[in-house]
Amino acid sequence: MVQQTSATAAPEGPLPSRPWRLRLWRGLRWVALGLLAAAVLLVVVLLLCDRWISWRAAPWMVHDLDQVEPLPVAVALVLGTARRTLAGRPNEFYRARLEAAAALYHHDLVQGILVSGDNGSRYYNEPEAMRRDLIALGVPDAHVTLDYAGFRTLDSVVRAQQVFGLERFLIVSQSYHAERGVFIARQRGMVAYGFAAADPGGAGGLKVRLREILARAIAIWDVLSGREPRFLGKPELVRLRGAPSEPLPEQSAQPEQPEQPEQPQDPSG
Repeated sequence: MVQQTSATAAPEGPLPSRPWRLRLWRGLRWVALGLLAAAVLLVVVLLLCDRWISWRAAPWMVHDLDQVEPLPVAVALVLGTARRTLAGRPNEFYRARLEAAAALYHHDLVQGILVSGDNGSRYYNEPEAMRRDLIALGVPDAHVTLDYAGFRTLDSVVRAQQVFGLERFLIVSQSYHAERGVFIARQRGMVAYGFAAADPGGAGGLKVRLREILARAIAIWDVLSGREPRFLGKPELVRLRGAPSEPLPEQSAQPEQPEQPEQPQDPSG
């Protein structure tokens, strides 16, 4: 019985199925290492893009009213954002941009304000909201021009030149956003400067800043690929302080907002 038990005992050594399992484990480990290396490389590339745009835009960024030199015809291009957050609270980024633009106007550092934002539906109208709030901050309605097709920063900047005829303007937003706008404008040959509005910071500010890193990589791709705005349209005039209130004769037949004729008008306007 003892011999029979020893004869029927399981043989020593690895199971026959172990070699393929070992090869599978090694393959999965190399795949995981490859994915980790790719993720690290992607993060490095994104951070390099982020730092490069900051470096390129730095010479044309100002952070204080005393640093802004009055220009012969200066226009503040305010980049749009939502008036309220998804939670329904007032958007401090929005408020800071408008307060900065109003301060520039009241200190005679700009002669007009171009507000550019998304108007994707009749229920969402960033430019009109910015116009009303600028009026509340003491900026005359006559010196605020609306761009209803600023769907992206690229659109706002390129349309400022190709639709509104601006070759020299001051981009108003938080510093990292204004830097991206200045980068896009300068790469396209415009004389653009950036004015840094107050950054509310906090958890919301950190989230926006992290999202900006990806947006900057996309901006570089847009410049390299020659991407154009979603919509251009007919030329329009920017209304300036001290300029004639009527358009030039050759443009007198053009409506003020030809691409958005259905936009509601404020009764006070």
